[in-house]
Amino acid sequence: MAEGHPYQEFFGHLREAGGTLVLELRGEWDILAASEAAGRLDALTEGRRTDLVLDVRAVTFMDCAGLGLLCRAQHRTRERGGRLRLTGVEDGGWVARLLRMAVLTEEFEIVTEGIAGATCLADCVAV
Repeated sequence: MAEGHPYQEFFGHLREAGGTLVLELRGEWDILAASEAAGRLDALTEGRRTDLVLDVRAVTFMDCAGLGLLCRAQHRTRERGGRLRLTGVEDGGWVARLLRMAVLTEEFEIVTEGIAGATCLADCVAV
C-alpha cells in the first residue's frame, strides 16, 4: 500500500488485560480498508477461546464491508469458543447506525466501559 494512503492506518493500539485482547480500530472502514484488514482480524480470531474487544471509537466511517469484517470476526470467535465485544459504540456513530440498520445490534456484546489494566502489546506510544 502506498505511503500516505488514506486507508493505511486502520489499526491502533493492541493491548492485553487478563487474557483479553483490546484492539483499536481507526479511520475509514470501507471495502478497501476491509480487504487490507481481514488478515489481521483473522489472525487474532484463529485461536481457541479468544477474548477480543474491538474499540471502534476512532472509526470515522464504516460501510457494509467494514460491518462484514466485524461479523466475520464475531463468527470466527464464537465458532472457536471465544468472545468478541465492541467498545466505543456511540449512538450517533457509524458503527451504531450500521448495527441498527442491519438489525445486528443484538448480535454483538457492547461494552460501555474500558478494559481496566490493559498492557500495551503493539503500536503503543509512551505518554
